[in-house]
Amino acid sequence: MTRASALVSLHAAVALFGFAALFGRWVTLSPVAIVLARTVVAAATLALVLAAQRGAASPRPASGLVLNGALLAVHWVTFFAAVQLAGVAIALLAFASFPVFVLALESVERRRRPDRVEAGAIVLVVAGLALLVPEFRWTSSVVQGHACGVAAGLTFAILTLRSRRAVGRYGAVALALWQNAFAALWLAPFALAGAALVVPSARDVALLVTLGVACTALAHTLFIASMRRVSAHTASVVSLLEPVYGIALAVALQGERPDLRTLAGMLLILAAALLATRHAAR
Repeated sequence: MTRASALVSLHAAVALFGFAALFGRWVTLSPVAIVLARTVVAAATLALVLAAQRGAASPRPASGLVLNGALLAVHWVTFFAAVQLAGVAIALLAFASFPVFVLALESVERRRRPDRVEAGAIVLVVAGLALLVPEFRWTSSVVQGHACGVAAGLTFAILTLRSRRAVGRYGAVALALWQNAFAALWLAPFALAGAALVVPSARDVALLVTLGVACTALAHTLFIASMRRVSAHTASVVSLLEPVYGIALAVALQGERPDLRTLAGMLLILAAALLATRHAAR
């Protein structure tokens, strides 16, 4: 793979990650049911990918990956809840605050105060998130969706820090496989015990398979493959385009056009995320 093809793969992966948000609107199931199906399909697909790569089973998972699976489950459930409550744009932008959460959590781990750059990124993301909320009433579905999007960003930040420690032992594909498998196991009891257990239509099944294979397993594989030719910093910066790709696809395929307030919030959040990413790279 050349560097040019690696960049194409990287952008394709990020676009697929952003495309996943639209399935929260298209699939007529609860967030729990959507994520359960997504994790099952993704785990099965990644198992096939891993078998093709190594011709052997992946390393046996440690108990810590059980918690990673729970974090992944909460992350995706809150994300799809945000999409259904507030729309694709607000869900993606609220989630895009996760690099700032990573900075804050790393500061806590190292027992130090955020420096000026980190503090500036936090201020920018808080301002951007505030701009996304047209009214501060909990009864508003937009406010509820906004809160779910922020929760998705926080849980993803925690998962990112935990995954960094585990990826050296398992490899990226095996780690994603086990995290998806454990996420499915966490979600299965909730789906079986509650109203989430609904027989999907043929259309929903096709959408869920596409979500699991293309927007999860394929996107993850493309992203990891691109890392052989591009730096982690480049990958992090390109990843910030996820809400841009997602919002553009929502406009093209759903006619969901963000207003000026949302666009202003997007600029502040993306500026904060870029600042945080560049600072972490240094």
